[in-house]
Amino acid sequence: MKLLRWIDRFPLGWANLIFVAVLALRLTNLARLASSPFLLPSRGDMHFYNDWAQRILRGELTEHLAFYGLPGYAYLLALLYRIFGYNPFVPGLLQAGLDAGTAVLIYLLSLQTFSQRATARSSRSEGDLNARITGVIAALGWAFFVPAQAYSVILMPTAWFVFVFWLVVWRVGRPDHALEPKECFWLGLLLGITATAVANVLLLVPLVPAARIIKPKMANHPTWKNFVRGTMLLLIGVGIGTAPCWVHNCIVTRDPVFLSAHSGINFWIGNSPSANGYPRFPPGLHAGQAAMLQDSITQAESAAGRSLKHVEVSAYWSAKAKEYISTHFSDWLKLLGLKLHNFWSAFQYDDLSVISNLREQGVIFPGCYFGLVAALAIPGLLFAGRFAPQSRWIIAAVFLSILGLLAVFITERYRLVVVPGLLILAAYGLSVFWNSCASLRFETVAIYLVLVAGSTILVSWPQRGPSLWALDAYNSGWQALESNNLRLAEKKLAIAYAYVPTNSETNFALGNLRLAQNQTEDAKLFYRAVLGIDPHHKGALNNLGVISFEEARFEQAREFFEQAVRQAPRDGKAHYLLAKTLLAQSDPHRAQAEIDKAIVLQPDQPEFKGLKRQIEENSQ
Repeated sequence: MKLLRWIDRFPLGWANLIFVAVLALRLTNLARLASSPFLLPSRGDMHFYNDWAQRILRGELTEHLAFYGLPGYAYLLALLYRIFGYNPFVPGLLQAGLDAGTAVLIYLLSLQTFSQRATARSSRSEGDLNARITGVIAALGWAFFVPAQAYSVILMPTAWFVFVFWLVVWRVGRPDHALEPKECFWLGLLLGITATAVANVLLLVPLVPAARIIKPKMANHPTWKNFVRGTMLLLIGVGIGTAPCWVHNCIVTRDPVFLSAHSGINFWIGNSPSANGYPRFPPGLHAGQAAMLQDSITQAESAAGRSLKHVEVSAYWSAKAKEYISTHFSDWLKLLGLKLHNFWSAFQYDDLSVISNLREQGVIFPGCYFGLVAALAIPGLLFAGRFAPQSRWIIAAVFLSILGLLAVFITERYRLVVVPGLLILAAYGLSVFWNSCASLRFETVAIYLVLVAGSTILVSWPQRGPSLWALDAYNSGWQALESNNLRLAEKKLAIAYAYVPTNSETNFALGNLRLAQNQTEDAKLFYRAVLGIDPHHKGALNNLGVISFEEARFEQAREFFEQAVRQAPRDGKAHYLLAKTLLAQSDPHRAQAEIDKAIVLQPDQPEFKGLKRQIEENSQ
């Protein structure tokens, strides 16, 4: 207590000390990342954003279709690369600062939620001191929350999203201030700009007009006219903030989508017959952001028998999801219940396996995980909702976020945004328990312990799907393979294969591993196993074609490459490999047609242009 009072008198104060401490931890994480193999992304969503940013720098500002993926973060990376050069360390540095800012917001939210102001300005009440303790505990929880450490330093927009989300909640929930119409506009603008990178932030929009209804006495003009004015300014701000997306989509490309057309495929992944509450890809969609998005376009166009605008692709997948919901309504309700359980589960579904990789490499510090936070937050939520009315803004933000995720699926990075609120509620619950023990209020102590026992059972209920447990091992194995750590790749992929031997991507990764180990025959066995599971797997077809080409079995290689081209007609590499094989078969005319297609699709590939010259020389 004396320490807390001393720091209260210290010029920097708690908020600044929290910022400095958390920033130091995040910078240490970033420095360790910079000396690991993971600073430069090679696959997954990180590579997707990084590659998109580099295409923007090359002048590829648009594909003349609606955005198929939210562009905000990619354009931010491109801007940073333009100013500072290609260096993923710089975005990580900014994100470390934002994440430290989130810790400060946690502290400030705790103060404004649980403080009981003293009558004398020169002293603070015991309630204020409890609020400060609650805020410090919650902020420390964020500092050592393992997923937050991981996602604050990699090339993902998560840290930006979390900071803006809780900044808005903090401004909306201030107990002694009403939202003026001008501030409604600025909050709307901030939400709109952030939505160009993470659309779920728009779930907070209803909180702003709600604040103007609930706190009308603080407004200068507590009338419906003033309420409508503030709401209109909020929506205008959102419209201006999101304008880079909808202007590009609706006006420039005439492909009418508000933000991004990939919302349709996400809706289908989360609401298909094979959905399990996590991002489980239905048949025909391969893992990886770029591959999945391309597969979704290819499948939609194959079904339609023509090229489609991105708005039509989105509508195709949305219609499939809506049809499933309408024809299997009871199954869909069960799926919603499964998603709700997945959200609160201690099971960590990190679809990128960033957390496991960085933990194994010693990049991030040991700390707490979602299961512990959730088990303590549920009792805290119930106590806070009953005894601390101001906490209902935090509770509303948490449940709005959950509502948005129920429409799609649950992953560790998607639910990370609610963790600051859960940490505040968990710390409040612990404060109630401690004070109840100190004042011998045994009834409250007993209620708290019963609630903790119940929430612990809920969050620790086991996940039984073997494919879920295989995910981390598979992603870690693939990452190890790409960094040429073949021993670790063997270990991790063997675990993934033991869990799910019929998974096409695991078999494909094992095939690639055998190729790297110069075990060509074993590699072919794995690739053929892939085609037995998924006959249209482009990667397996290409690799079998390459092996056949190197073994001078050109007819077999041509068949594999032709199948690969049929599966991915917009893949320039597939056309290039087919052209190379046709040239080896002394068919320069067909080879010319294929290499021309490859160059149209990927004009910057020097090996494509080199093969074109070789074909032209053979044609003379």
